[in-house]
Amino acid sequence: MSLPSTPAASRRGRPVGFNRSEVLDRAMRVFWAKGFAPTSMNDLIAAMGIASPSIYAAFGSKASLYREALDHYVSLHQDMVLRAMQLPTARQSIEGLLRNAVTVFSRTDFPSGCMVEQTAGEAGDLSVELVTRLFDMRKANSENFSTRLRKGLEDGDVPAGTDIDAVASFYATVHKGLSLAARGGSGTGELNSVIASAMAAWPELTSSKKSQP
Repeated sequence: MSLPSTPAASRRGRPVGFNRSEVLDRAMRVFWAKGFAPTSMNDLIAAMGIASPSIYAAFGSKASLYREALDHYVSLHQDMVLRAMQLPTARQSIEGLLRNAVTVFSRTDFPSGCMVEQTAGEAGDLSVELVTRLFDMRKANSENFSTRLRKGLEDGDVPAGTDIDAVASFYATVHKGLSLAARGGSGTGELNSVIASAMAAWPELTSSKKSQP
């Protein structure tokens, strides 16, 4: 069920009696667990602990609330990503990004998997704006790998001749697979084993011989 648009007058001012950040976090958890379309108004009211008029007044619509919940999700994890990106070598950073993913996707105090990736199949239920935003978020996740690999190439810890786009695509696909596996019930041991196998392929993936005729 979508939250209908509400008259501008009902949005004037900020409702009192609740902490906006706390209720946004609760909404994020519902969307993360269920996705956008399956989340109903009753789900949001129950999770956020506030009445629908207050939700309308604070966020305007279900789509607007979901958009803010996505931004909140990203803000919770951006420091982890930045720390991984700043590790000394590209290999360490790539592994760090994947290990971070396991930590996030497997936490027992949050829903499993990646909130951004799990809505990939919901395009038909989302506005063009939300589809675009989610696409940009997924693209940014993938670009973290290529950005760090290019820096490694400049620093000299990634061999010259490495097919950066191919290697980045491989590890970005592993990242997406970790999310799907976590939502399917795979534990941290299994997920970390996948990462170990993926990183074992690093020497071959970054071999300059692959670029030679």
